[in-house]
Amino acid sequence: TDSLETAIGLTGGLVVVDVVDGEEMMFSQNYACPEHNISIEELNPRMFSFNNPFGACEKCTGLGTFMSIDPDLVIPDKSKSIREGAIKASGWYYAEGGISQLYFQSLADHYHFSLDTPVKDLPKEIVDILLYGTKGEKIKMVRDTEDVKSTYYTEFEGVANNLERRFRETSSNWMREEITNWMNSVDCPQCHGDRLKKESLSVLIGGMNISQLCRLSVAAMIDFFNNLQLTEKEEMISHQVIKEIRSRLEFLKNVGLDYLTLSRASATLSGGESQRIRLATQIGSSLMGVLYILDEPSIGLHQRDNDKLIDTLRHLRDLGNTVIVVEHDEDTMFASDYIVDIGPGAGVHGGEVVCAGPVDEIMACERSITGQYLSGRKKIPIPEKRREGNGKKLTIKGAAQNNLKNVNVSIPLGTFTAVTGVSGSGKSSLINEILYKGLAAALNQARERPGKHKEIVGLEELDKVIEISQSPIGRTPRSNPATYTGVFTDIRQLFAQTNEAKTRGYDSGRFSFNVKGGRCEACEGDGILQIEMHFLPDIYVPCEVCKGKRYNRETLEVKYKGKNISDVLEMTAEEAYLFFENIPKIARKMKTLCDVGLGYVKLGQSATTLSGGEAQRVKLATELSKRATGRTIYILDEPTTGLHAADVHKLIEVLQTLVDSGNTVVVIEHNLDVIKTADYIIDLGPEGGDRGGEIIATGTPEQVAECEGSYTGKYLKKVLLKG
Repeated sequence: TDSLETAIGLTGGLVVVDVVDGEEMMFSQNYACPEHNISIEELNPRMFSFNNPFGACEKCTGLGTFMSIDPDLVIPDKSKSIREGAIKASGWYYAEGGISQLYFQSLADHYHFSLDTPVKDLPKEIVDILLYGTKGEKIKMVRDTEDVKSTYYTEFEGVANNLERRFRETSSNWMREEITNWMNSVDCPQCHGDRLKKESLSVLIGGMNISQLCRLSVAAMIDFFNNLQLTEKEEMISHQVIKEIRSRLEFLKNVGLDYLTLSRASATLSGGESQRIRLATQIGSSLMGVLYILDEPSIGLHQRDNDKLIDTLRHLRDLGNTVIVVEHDEDTMFASDYIVDIGPGAGVHGGEVVCAGPVDEIMACERSITGQYLSGRKKIPIPEKRREGNGKKLTIKGAAQNNLKNVNVSIPLGTFTAVTGVSGSGKSSLINEILYKGLAAALNQARERPGKHKEIVGLEELDKVIEISQSPIGRTPRSNPATYTGVFTDIRQLFAQTNEAKTRGYDSGRFSFNVKGGRCEACEGDGILQIEMHFLPDIYVPCEVCKGKRYNRETLEVKYKGKNISDVLEMTAEEAYLFFENIPKIARKMKTLCDVGLGYVKLGQSATTLSGGEAQRVKLATELSKRATGRTIYILDEPTTGLHAADVHKLIEVLQTLVDSGNTVVVIEHNLDVIKTADYIIDLGPEGGDRGGEIIATGTPEQVAECEGSYTGKYLKKVLLKG
């Protein structure tokens, strides 16, 4: 013992014992590798959390990514030359006589290239110099103005480096926001997106570190833990932990989320996916006597996954809980024990309990619109003839974004095309990330970077792309359906043409609640006052001066057919249609709002109070009221979200109207009523996540229904047989 202690004191904790007629033995007092002397503290859970300084990568503090200048955004169109404006970045637009022209011309003279050569034909070294500078080498700059001619030598910083430096150094929020237009997130160079320290990533289980494990889908992770080979000692240590992991993964699988990876950022999850994750958490808690309230859990779910969801809800009920679901889904209604049907119409036409009881009672109730669709007395008809399009097509080649397997797909133009497939099969990656962003960059000059693909062929057949999403039509109470559709401009002009307005010298600006003069200055035209509650949410109260009317007394004295401008904003679209029926310009826009099922919405209703489905239909009405070019492509992602069968019926009629004008409509959808009315279907799958991303079937609904490998086809076949 004395000898060992002496040796350890001399060597800093490491000792080798040379055993006579035996093997050498090494002992260490340190928690370190005896060969490389690399030490690591005792393993604990916080080392594997990127939210904890003990585990997070020091360079990116656990984010895994940085915002960095994206060369493809700085030079979006490489077929242009520098003189033609290929470089699109703050302060670097090519302008004759400007500082940018001086730099670019000096670089061209020094490195012997032409500013008229398309960027794609320039050598890579030249493009790198343009973006990242001369790296110490000085170039000759000749400044020749009317006053003075000067020559000096300077190093060129590079467009990308210049933007990066200005982003770091500026104190101007406007400038930082401006420069972010040319930035994209890139993986951290130290952890390569894994978010943890290298010590944490060195710990392996089954040959995988925690980051690699979390990149697996739920289904793949279940397989991993089911096939994990452990020694008897390891099994004893980990048995309870692995049992808990397996049960939680099974809950996620049971609610139809087996395609998700555990490392997926929560911001990229749809509302339905987030809701089902919370649902899986509740099932895992095995509570009893709880009242669960769910708002449309079937959002974004394929019929196959919807069946799993319904089984999960039944399981919660059978545990001894009460489950209340706000839902439009037919399968969920048939699976429920009791239905409360509210209506009969929407908005001012609703607000009553029309019928309450088991599904049979709802189906028998004549007054219930829900019952009429459930019983089949009303239904969305299948078109007698499918459109074949105008003979032209849009082709996406080599789509490889997220889980897409390098697929090629064509969309016939002049048709109503539905993109279908189980949840997570790659629909949004194909349409939103590649098709929409690619078209927006090419046709609308948007600063969008499309997902990974080779090319989109057929762009010349279109003149614009319009995405009709469920995002709000405005984020402040000032935005409303009247301002968004543009009808408010026509109404203000009409008021300005009245004799009373002319006598007083009022122009159309007098009737705007956004402009000084006509509005109430106490609330600045909001009609409401915001009261800050500091540590509580702000509250809004009606303005005491104008009583919520938004305008001052003088403006409200001007009337058209007995109504002032505030009265008009309080009208529903139905009322306004009748009131302005003799003014075609206004009546046409009011009719389109009624056609999309928004006859109950008030013209001045705050945009913040509209649901996603309502906001989407306001956008649709706005598009319908425009003159059709016949060369527009409309892209909608699950437009039936939050819609009753009667509203879906109206929505389909509106979409068909857009196609009848020669336009193309592409819809990502799970609703079989929409899918059955499409002219063409693109079905992805076969599963979600890494087991998806392939084209399973394309063609008319009848052709897809006959495809054996298509889950969509299986459910579609039943719907087509019902007619």
